[in-house]
Amino acid sequence: MMNLMVKEIFLSIQGEGSRAGLPCVMVRLAGCNMRCSWCDTAYAWEGGEAMDIDQIVARVRSLGCGRVEVTGGEPLMQAATRQLIEALVRERFETLLETNGSYDIRGIADLAVRIMDVKCPSSGMSKMMLWSNMQELRATDEVKFVIADRADYEYARDVIARCNLTGRCEIILSPLDARAPAQLAKWILEDRLDVRLGLQLHKIIWPDGEEGLHQT
Repeated sequence: MMNLMVKEIFLSIQGEGSRAGLPCVMVRLAGCNMRCSWCDTAYAWEGGEAMDIDQIVARVRSLGCGRVEVTGGEPLMQAATRQLIEALVRERFETLLETNGSYDIRGIADLAVRIMDVKCPSSGMSKMMLWSNMQELRATDEVKFVIADRADYEYARDVIARCNLTGRCEIILSPLDARAPAQLAKWILEDRLDVRLGLQLHKIIWPDGEEGLHQT
């Protein structure tokens, strides 16, 4: 059985997306092909512990929560991530995959929710997006934009229009500073965008960076 490099597995509160506020096991895989300027998980860019899929599933099961998100880093960098997603779905976990949109999202288990983080200009990584992924989105998927400034907002607004995202899947715009959402809310309302304003709850709950319950 193939191993994956795992940075951490812990029980937390889902911080983003349509399930924000709900308990969720986070499986953070190591490694990332991007270097976003505002990344808050740079510690996951490298390292990690080798675990096989059975070990990961057993660890998730031991935390007693029926919801799990596979994240990173960038989880699709690792060849066995698709098999991990399939195994979690088979175990009847509500399974979420968060990806930065630079890897092909085809071939992911149908019952998994794919959350694609579209990189805006302030990240410095917007040119790395695989735009063909936009045609693969399902109604159960989610697209997220982290907005640092007006240029990011206009970029997100243009992507939503150009890729015909409205009505196809959940669209979330999140301010980089979760404590200052009013300006982004104003722009959304002025343009009548049919999107969800999402605050990154984990940054509000744990402003010092420690998220959820980590075993010591």
